[in-house]
Amino acid sequence: MDINESNQHNAPFNNYFAKENLEQSTILAQIAHKAERKLKLRWILAISCLPLFGIYTAFGIAPQTLSGNITTSTVIEEIALPSNNDVLASVTEQHFWYKEHVRRDDTLNNVLSRLNIRNRDAINYIRNDNIAGEIATALKPGHQIEAQTDVDGNLISLEYQLDADQFITVKQSAAGFEANKIVHKLESRPILKSAKIKSSLFGAADDANIPDDIAVKIADMFESQIDFSTDLRRGDHFNVIYEGSYDQGELLKTGEILAAEFVNNGKTYRAVGYRDAANEMQYYTPEGVSLSKTFLRSPLEFTRISSSFSLGRFHPILNRIKAHQGTDFAAPTGTGVKAAGDAVVDFVGVKGGYGNVIVLKHENDVSTVYGHLSRFAAGLRKGQKVAQADIIGYVGTTGMSTGPHLHYEFLVGKEHRDPMTVALPKDNTLTGQDRVAFDVQSSQLTAQLSLLSNSNIAALD
Repeated sequence: MDINESNQHNAPFNNYFAKENLEQSTILAQIAHKAERKLKLRWILAISCLPLFGIYTAFGIAPQTLSGNITTSTVIEEIALPSNNDVLASVTEQHFWYKEHVRRDDTLNNVLSRLNIRNRDAINYIRNDNIAGEIATALKPGHQIEAQTDVDGNLISLEYQLDADQFITVKQSAAGFEANKIVHKLESRPILKSAKIKSSLFGAADDANIPDDIAVKIADMFESQIDFSTDLRRGDHFNVIYEGSYDQGELLKTGEILAAEFVNNGKTYRAVGYRDAANEMQYYTPEGVSLSKTFLRSPLEFTRISSSFSLGRFHPILNRIKAHQGTDFAAPTGTGVKAAGDAVVDFVGVKGGYGNVIVLKHENDVSTVYGHLSRFAAGLRKGQKVAQADIIGYVGTTGMSTGPHLHYEFLVGKEHRDPMTVALPKDNTLTGQDRVAFDVQSSQLTAQLSLLSNSNIAALD
């Protein structure tokens, strides 16, 4: 057998061993690769543990504190606890403030009860002292009263608003209680308000939180230009600036109107106030023309006209046509009636269907008549001088009358004129330094009225 034949004969075996060797090499390579991966993971784990070994070593070499070598001692300190008397004294030293406003039909007992005043000696003092005793008889709705008491209701101090800026004070003293009258210095600043007519002047004023006396002054101010009984339209509006007096930020009273603007049926009317030499407020147009009249258009505060001047009215009592030579103003019995102008009393007494009546004689042969009065002003007599707006009598239903009202007549000579339409002469306009001062004041106030008109400001107070 030659060599070639021998190789051919052994080829299958050679191939088997070659394959066996190849598989073994592959397995060895895989084992070596796995060993290498395990070695790398061990190194990574070892390196990541080094910080932990450092921390452990740090704790290991730190000296151990031996607590057994520290000397200890017991400290005892006395703490004084408050006694029952101290606690009671702390409670009784507490003071309480109460603030109230007098309500309609309030009595002194009601008010003192709401103020938590319970000690009898204080109540008796307030009732019987000459000064403090005025509180019981001067309780007026809306006036403020405040008191300071202790926890048991013992009075420490009390203050009652007697007038706009006058107060009665009651204070506890070593000798008991003492009462005094003091005057607070009030801060005066203007109040700006706007209102829109929905039904009436007073309804609009109430909606805007404007006092009734300010609404009455607005009606008086513009009465010669606007008939507030018939001319008002829904959507009319007005702006007003008036004086407010404050005590520690609280409004205590309102004063005169400084300026006003009324928009009626699209037409704007303005008035600006200016105090004369006698410190009386007079009203003018922004241009300085006086709005004051020699006669008041209405001798009552703004009210309802129940019967107008007419030459052919059906008389409700006589049941026939009879001229009604005046104007009837419906108002509650007891409403004050004002003199329409400066005058001398020409007659005061009872006269036929007029009932209780007053006749005033004015300059330039003018007379005014006031009928159906319930009573006259105290002391009113013939020949007495009266000033414009003085109260001369009170509304009633005497004589030929179907209900409480004022019958008002205006005569020039012996001729009756309609009080609501007769031309009323105006006073002279401002001159000299008064005119210069007025122009400055008018410019400022009309600018504020314009601010109200051109914005949605409802109230600034």
